[in-house]
Amino acid sequence: MKIQLALDRFTIEQAIAITKRVYPYIDWIEVGTSLIKEFGMESVRALRKEFPGKTIVADIKTFDNAAYEFEMCYAAGADVATVMGASPVVTIETCMNVAVKHGKQVMIDLLNTSDDQLEKLTVYREAIFCAHVSKDQQEITGQKQGLAGIHLPGSRFRDTNRKVALAGGINAESLPSLAKVQPSVVIIGSAITKAQDPVLAARTIKALTTSAEGGTSV
Repeated sequence: MKIQLALDRFTIEQAIAITKRVYPYIDWIEVGTSLIKEFGMESVRALRKEFPGKTIVADIKTFDNAAYEFEMCYAAGADVATVMGASPVVTIETCMNVAVKHGKQVMIDLLNTSDDQLEKLTVYREAIFCAHVSKDQQEITGQKQGLAGIHLPGSRFRDTNRKVALAGGINAESLPSLAKVQPSVVIIGSAITKAQDPVLAARTIKALTTSAEGGTSV
């Protein structure tokens, strides 16, 4: 189970500074959508340069213009780029093709993806599927990621060995129950970056992922 540190609502310098503090306890570094929107690919290049030993995720949330955006992310040093599951099939297909060409990965964000769209996504066996509770849902409705809210394709998906990421207000309190479904990646943002002691928070979360055993695969 990888810990993906989500870096949003920071300057590039602030993102680098917080990552340096918690570096030993995280596995993947997410250059958040807000970082990319505000600072462009320079944010991806800066995090790639500063942390060459970590997997870099460009959370660009592509919905269109797939080839251009994914080529841009990978050229800047991203190992993983994100596309919305609700986007047209041709867009997702293009993202997968670009990733294969460069030996990179695709994360499909399932936010607001219909059941019909979810089923169509089952063909992308190499993708990472991210069950995501949005920032607006968290801040306005108080919703957080929980077992009851994990929205994934049906039985055909669950019976195969797919990579699943979970995101949406996950913290040390909610992580043990979510770990039961054995996600490949847990995406943690504010629980670390906004903690009074980010190092302690990251260390605690790392210990929880390390000790998590058993559970039922999603």
